[in-house]
Amino acid sequence: MSQPNRLDTGGLIDRSRPLRFTFNGKEYSGFHGDTLASALLANGVDVVNRSFKYSRPRGIVAAGAEEPNAVVQLGHTEAEQVPNVRATQQALFEGLTARSTNGWPNVQRDLMGTIGKLGGKLMPPGFYYKTFMAPASLWMTYERYIRKSAGLGRSPLERDPDIYDRINRHCEVLVIGAGPAGLAAALAASRSGARVILCDEQERFGGSLLDGQALLDDRPALQWVEQVLEELAANPEVTLLPRTTANGYHDHNFVTLHERRSEHLAHCAPRVEGRRQSRSRLHRVRAARVVLATGAHERPLVYAGNDVPGNLLCSAVSTYIRRYGVVPGKRLVVSTSNDDGYRAALDWLDAGREVVAVADARPAPDGELVEIARARGIRILPGSAVVEARGEQRVASARVATIDIDAFRVTGASETLDCDTLASSGGFSPVIHLASHTGTRPSWRDDLIAFVPNLPRGMLAAGAAGGTFGLAEVLAEGRDAGLEAASQAGFESAELILPAVASRRDGAAVALFQVPHEKPTLRAPKQFVDLQNDVTAAGIELATREGFESIEHVKRYTAMGFGTDQGKLGNINGMAIAARCLGRSIPEVGTTVFRPNYTPVTFGAIVGRYCGALFDPERYSALHQWHVEQGAEFEDVGQWKRPWYFPRTVNGKRETLHEAVMRECRAVREGVGILDASTLGKIDIQGPDAREFLGRIYTNKWAKLGVGKVRYGLMCKDDGMVMDDGTTSCLAEDHFLMTTTTGGAAGVLEWLELWHQTEWPELDVSFTSVTDHWATMTVTGPMARELMRELTEGIDLDREAFRFMDWREGKVAGVPARVFRISFTGELAYEINVQAHAAMHVWKALFAHGEKYDLTPYGTETMHVLRAEKGFIIAGQDTDGSVTPEDLGMQWAVGYDKPFSWVGQRALTRSDTARQDRKQLVGLKPRDPSVVLEEGAQIVLDPDHPIPMPMVGHVTSSYYSPTLETGFALAVVKGGHQRMGETVYLPCVDGKVHEAEIVSTIFLDPKGERQNV
Repeated sequence: MSQPNRLDTGGLIDRSRPLRFTFNGKEYSGFHGDTLASALLANGVDVVNRSFKYSRPRGIVAAGAEEPNAVVQLGHTEAEQVPNVRATQQALFEGLTARSTNGWPNVQRDLMGTIGKLGGKLMPPGFYYKTFMAPASLWMTYERYIRKSAGLGRSPLERDPDIYDRINRHCEVLVIGAGPAGLAAALAASRSGARVILCDEQERFGGSLLDGQALLDDRPALQWVEQVLEELAANPEVTLLPRTTANGYHDHNFVTLHERRSEHLAHCAPRVEGRRQSRSRLHRVRAARVVLATGAHERPLVYAGNDVPGNLLCSAVSTYIRRYGVVPGKRLVVSTSNDDGYRAALDWLDAGREVVAVADARPAPDGELVEIARARGIRILPGSAVVEARGEQRVASARVATIDIDAFRVTGASETLDCDTLASSGGFSPVIHLASHTGTRPSWRDDLIAFVPNLPRGMLAAGAAGGTFGLAEVLAEGRDAGLEAASQAGFESAELILPAVASRRDGAAVALFQVPHEKPTLRAPKQFVDLQNDVTAAGIELATREGFESIEHVKRYTAMGFGTDQGKLGNINGMAIAARCLGRSIPEVGTTVFRPNYTPVTFGAIVGRYCGALFDPERYSALHQWHVEQGAEFEDVGQWKRPWYFPRTVNGKRETLHEAVMRECRAVREGVGILDASTLGKIDIQGPDAREFLGRIYTNKWAKLGVGKVRYGLMCKDDGMVMDDGTTSCLAEDHFLMTTTTGGAAGVLEWLELWHQTEWPELDVSFTSVTDHWATMTVTGPMARELMRELTEGIDLDREAFRFMDWREGKVAGVPARVFRISFTGELAYEINVQAHAAMHVWKALFAHGEKYDLTPYGTETMHVLRAEKGFIIAGQDTDGSVTPEDLGMQWAVGYDKPFSWVGQRALTRSDTARQDRKQLVGLKPRDPSVVLEEGAQIVLDPDHPIPMPMVGHVTSSYYSPTLETGFALAVVKGGHQRMGETVYLPCVDGKVHEAEIVSTIFLDPKGERQNV
């Protein structure tokens, strides 16, 4: 298969290793070392995609991560599908299959393209805010077609066959970018003895040296690159990561790196020595210092028709020629505002193709490259620019005219030049995305016509990323940054002699962003600013006319910089156009905020191996195996597997849930039962201000809780609604142990940290989750004290010595333990806390001694019945984020006269929270004792009211009690506390209506005599 645009010699490809690939169903050929983009250009493929909004034909523009158009769907089978892959970053491999993400029935003839030709009128900026509003009945029709036409690729419908992983790394110096600055920085830092990680998003290290003609010590630059890499690879303290993009920079020099480990080899990761390789890896790096050596992106010029295939960046033209041996056309016109545009013209000429002209916006260009171009006979048109590119699916000609940049107008007649390729250069913008991820804003430099980063603490910039462009200066700055980074990390500087570089004399550039047209911007042919999102100069001008003056508002109204592009090519041009329209300077307009991720990251890399069964981990208590051996049925509570009930087999028949729960309830009420409560959240709280903190986070008082005492507490959100409850024990004056609900443990810890770090940082207090450290066994029932006496040492268990809501330290079954007199059943109870590794020994000892008492294990279902009989709530079941302590009838747990306002207190002074008709917690006793009301059932006052009936509440918990010999329930009812004794009705879906009486929430032992014995 021929490659019409491939040179016979040159480039870094291996012509001895041909590769076949398929694009849009047609087979092509390339070579090892190609990207998909270079191979497509070599084969003369012009249209690679259709634009997102207008469905206009689009071709390849750039050669790296800044490419906005060549975003393809990768994969041969359904399971292999990967959307939004940049062809410029996808290495070619044998059998690669790709297709365009947009275009129906195909990318060459797209029916949506007809609508796109009218897009300026039908889809102006913000059209989605202005259209499809009425009639509302047709929205479902609108949505179907909008969703079908939108998007960039699709997700696979079958299971991903690949595996992914992630790794945590630490280093003294992380160097991001392996161009000349990054290589010099890594080499200098490594010679100082520091641990160094060097990463680069390209297939090969070298950056701009890969496609340049620079000489280092009078030798080709790639020889120096190979020499440096050889030394770095031999250093055990250096990690080299090619094909690795630094996607996010976070506080404290935490950086995420996305390594594409096998995406350059095949659609699915191959096996090596029988083992599956991961497709990609996410490195989570903590670095003492970060050297930003990310280089710069060339800015295209904005002119009419600049999106027609055949419009490229000047730097991309040079890259494809010098690195890949591909000339993407035959006749070239260059439009530039600086000397770098001439490099593309000279490279094109060296490849044996025709350079029609160079339109230079500067009135008198005089740089070294300009002189070389003149000497080689290239036609130079000073003070001029391409004002319009013409063509449908490929550039056919370019109109060039003289312009006045300051007046923003065309000053002379235009000349039409026949060509098939247009290359433009508006200068270079440092890649500042990572430096901006933590919120720092860049600064504008007029001398560079670019923004440069304001570096966060711990980061140093080197080379073009910081605004330095001369190769000699870039190397020196890289070396100095590497030495400084290592020095700041505690290492002594090492000597590094840099190679000699011949300097290049460049003429001054001019600030040109949008090229004027003979017609006003709003009437001229489309001039694209953001090629990926179809944002035009006219769209930005219209946005400013409609009152959007903030660049952030302009961004959101026009979609500039959205999507996978993140404004790499278009943002500076867009800001400059907005500035011109608003009559402001570019620094006055400022930049938008850059956010992670810099380029798309597959979910597989983010998740790593934590997918499938590991996606939501199952947590087991230290006693789990015993429960399994006893035949327990389990339920999921949070991530924990908790015993639900323990069915026995009697006369060959296995107990049902109801039968097992009835038996377990009777055992606790009449004898002694035991519960594995290890999953309750446990947070160790220490510090001189721990007591003060508790007083602010809980609704009740904590100032006088003595050592050895336990107190129940309610915790509210800042809206005054109950979020969690539990007991907290005073272990010492500055040491407390808080318990939370099983499912609320993580949320409560996060809540404590949030308030400490953001509202009360002056308090000296710390929090540590110890849920997994301690196993908790609750021994409860009338016979609990007798059983405990047989195993307990060092604790006086008599009622007066060890009272309800006390805790003591001693030994249980010979194991050091904390024992708490806490009861969630209303019976005499002891909660035994031991180190988790000793739990099984203590548990089995309890059963060995408890056999004579018929010690019975019970599960969560029985626990629910027992606690509901006492009216004890479960946060998240009897509360739903809309009930206050008063709604629960728990005013006794609220300290309104505390010296410091507690979280949620102010919200409870609102008139809404004081309404008497709020839903309040009550008990329900069905008129028919055999009825167990359905949880969630709605409550009405008049069962004969026509539908829809006014609903006054719902059932939150409902069970059958063998002790009470009746069904019973907890519910929230409007004004329920004032409705005691009233009858309410609960209509069911089967047509039945149950009657129930509103009663107290405490069904059993209202005076608490059982738990205080």
